[in-house]
Amino acid sequence: MARHLRFVARTVMVQDGNVEAAYKNLTRILTDEGIVDDVKRKRYYEKPCRARQRKNFENCRLIYHSEMARKIAFISKTDREDPWLGC
Repeated sequence: MARHLRFVARTVMVQDGNVEAAYKNLTRILTDEGIVDDVKRKRYYEKPCRARQRKNFENCRLIYHSEMARKIAFISKTDREDPWLGC
């Protein structure tokens, strides 16, 4: 029962009998929360060394993307100070 508690709070209302749109919304919600990837990954056994490699890769990717987002946000600022005053 503990495995299924994650799915209790995910509810999508079907409006005007449009099941396809509700299914797309549910799939998007589950994908954004990482539940779809988790279910696909747990379909087969993952060796502990592969699990460590995957977790390390995911951490590195998260750090890389956050650093790139920070750098892009800094570069795209228009009102930042000139770092080389008097040059």
